[in-house]
Amino acid sequence: MKGWHGSILWVDLSRGEYKLVGYPGEWAQKFIGGRGLAARILWEYLPRGADPLGPENLLVFAVGPLTGLPLPSSGKMVIAAKSPLTGGYGDGNIGSLASVHMRRAGIDAIVVKGRAEKPTTLVVRDGKVDFVDAEHLWGLDTWRAERALRSEYGKQAGILVIGPAGEKMVRFATVISQEGRSGGRPGMGAVMGSKNLKAVVVIGTGGFNLFDEKGLKKLGAQAYADVRRKKGYNFWIRQGTMATVDWAQENSVLPTYNFREGVFEGYKGIDGYRMEELKVTQRSCPNCNMPCGNVIRDAEGELSELDYENVAMLGSNIGLGDLSKVGVLNRLADQYGMDTISLGSVLAFAAEASEQGLIEERIEWGDFDRFAELTREIALRETELGNLLAEGTRRAAEKLGGDSMRYAMQVKGLEVSAYDCHAAPGMALAYATSPIGAHHKDAWVISWEVATDRFSYGPEKAAKVIELQRIRGGLFESFTTCRLPWVELGLDLDYYPKLLYHATGIRYTWDELYAVADRIYALIRALWIRELGGWDRSLDMPPARWFKDPLTKGPLAGSKLDLDSFRALLDSYYEQRGWDERGVPRRSTLERLGLDFTVETLDSIVGLRP
Repeated sequence: MKGWHGSILWVDLSRGEYKLVGYPGEWAQKFIGGRGLAARILWEYLPRGADPLGPENLLVFAVGPLTGLPLPSSGKMVIAAKSPLTGGYGDGNIGSLASVHMRRAGIDAIVVKGRAEKPTTLVVRDGKVDFVDAEHLWGLDTWRAERALRSEYGKQAGILVIGPAGEKMVRFATVISQEGRSGGRPGMGAVMGSKNLKAVVVIGTGGFNLFDEKGLKKLGAQAYADVRRKKGYNFWIRQGTMATVDWAQENSVLPTYNFREGVFEGYKGIDGYRMEELKVTQRSCPNCNMPCGNVIRDAEGELSELDYENVAMLGSNIGLGDLSKVGVLNRLADQYGMDTISLGSVLAFAAEASEQGLIEERIEWGDFDRFAELTREIALRETELGNLLAEGTRRAAEKLGGDSMRYAMQVKGLEVSAYDCHAAPGMALAYATSPIGAHHKDAWVISWEVATDRFSYGPEKAAKVIELQRIRGGLFESFTTCRLPWVELGLDLDYYPKLLYHATGIRYTWDELYAVADRIYALIRALWIRELGGWDRSLDMPPARWFKDPLTKGPLAGSKLDLDSFRALLDSYYEQRGWDERGVPRRSTLERLGLDFTVETLDSIVGLRP
């Protein structure tokens, strides 16, 4: 089997044992790698109904056949598990040297189960594992912990760590690498913490097992050159995703005051041009020639790596218009090991709950000092309010009651990322149907939507969401490489099946690749149904605020989503996916996609439609 190593490293922390085992070649060909391989592993081996924070949960680190190769932005891996934030399938990708080292170590996935008796670092060297005492690292922030590990294992070692938020099992704790790379929004860091796993160090010295290494290097070099020649390359190098602040303000989609509005009066204080004034350097994932990590000197004199999502959520969404202070909150989140998107959402939720009198604490919009203090309280679960917000907005709203669920900006328990959808039904659908909860990664349809008919609820919007989910969430997440060369600079998608051929020797057509993506999405939906013990289409609905509370500012004042029209749009999405009106894949769809192994279980839970 070329392109893949065909090996999964299984690690049992409870027993202090490991083994390297093969997996069916059919899994590689039908699910490719990364997200696809992780979902297949979880379906096969995750005990049904497992506690996400219990030892029986499986934590999967998975790479794909293009990971680590000399081609644009290939330094990615997927980290997946049953999510402690949502209760369903959870994952996130992260750029890290660990991705490249996994490939060189001859491993397609690392699967961790059990719970260590004491804090532990897993050190993986070419398929062999050492269980190393990490008690001296427990309690350290991610930067200090990684620096300590790097001093021991070398500057080029692949290192994945959690911070205090993961140790305290904050439900949106993430995994951190390289002092600014963060992955696993639905609580993958909390899963590591629940297992007493402080860090994973990967060191690989082998090759990639390629079908046509010479051809791949030649085509990869051509793709690198194409990226640099793109018209927008120079501006991208200047601002990266931070250019989105001005675009979002102009188009009334910049999340402001907990998604009440789509415009922010202080946006110029947090936009890409302000970032350029504060910028001191750039960072990127391995094998990337279009770095997206813009690093500023923050208000406390420390380095903070920014992109659009964390700036919008920790800026306009909480009423903070000073980028140097936004940088502090962002850095604290990275050091504690928390998702910046969910952090920005729970901080805004707290400000609104304070405003509505649902909590006693006084939290004002734009109060940087209080937000910084509250960030620590959340990460360490130090106070009653911090402990509440560490559970995420859905659980916090359920506990507070009143009308608070109206402004819990989440889908399936995962907080909405940084695009307001009062006047963007297509993007609202993308959030509603993302396989991990409300995340933009799978289908960033809003730029296309704004450029066409943004107020339409027609079936073409469902079709566009599915098209982007196939490419972004299905294929890039399984190759596993970054989508930004294509998304931001327009690198020709046809590079990817050609690169895949040189890696594996398999000539996938686009129809076959789309079938792989559809297979992954249907399998993830099957995992949700199995783990929740049923399904209701209300789980695929965006936050109530976008239907009930119209915008009051900007050129689109008065806009809100129409509930009946959105329900019809969701019906169209289900129909085009081959799912029934409940949002459950039909028996015929599962069989067509080769997911027969899910049929008996799903039929016993929900009763499959033909």
